Amino acid sequence: MRPKTCLQTLAPLLSKPYFTSGQARAIGVSSAVLSHYVKTRQLKRIRRGVYQGLEYQNTSSFRWNDLIQAVYSISGGVVCLISALAIYDLTEEIPRQHWIGIRHGTSARSSRQIKISRFRNLELGKTDIELEGVSIPIFDRERTIVDAFRLLSREIAIKALKAALAKGGKNRLDLVKLEAYAKRLRFNIAPYLLSVTT
Repeated sequence: MRPKTCLQTLAPLLSKPYFTSGQARAIGVSSAVLSHYVKTRQLKRIRRGVYQGLEYQNTSSFRWNDLIQAVYSISGGVVCLISALAIYDLTEEIPRQHWIGIRHGTSARSSRQIKISRFRNLELGKTDIELEGVSIPIFDRERTIVDAFRLLSREIAIKALKAALAKGGKNRLDLVKLEAYAKRLRFNIAPYLLSVTT
């Protein structure tokens, strides 16, 4: 594919805040072509495997800018724990790092900006949400709460559970799913559910 044709092919991705080399490959543009565009200053490389069009203008207050860069920079990464709680508005904690979940055995490491958490079951509760036009992988509310009990402090987890139970409508917590996840992850959540609902 000729460079000019590749730029036309990339047009739908260039209008987004970020895109990955995997998304470009899916529409027929190779990593080598992306590297060429970066060298010739027709494309901006944000991080390894994460790109942005030079003409992209951020007109909104993009609160999750760094988080999106972080999750795109980790192959197979999923937003989890404190970062997921913050997105779902289930914590008062302000994440100092972006919490990204990966599979055991993956070579990614924590850094100043990214806190890596390793999970045996990365598919349970994994979903995608859209943050201002960008789709990111994240654990759903129920999985995030179970993981908070398993991997964070009880105080953070109980506050998150209470906040989730207070939400209604489409943000309502699915208790059946929550208990099923807890069982799969071998965590007894029943006492905590009982204490916050009675």
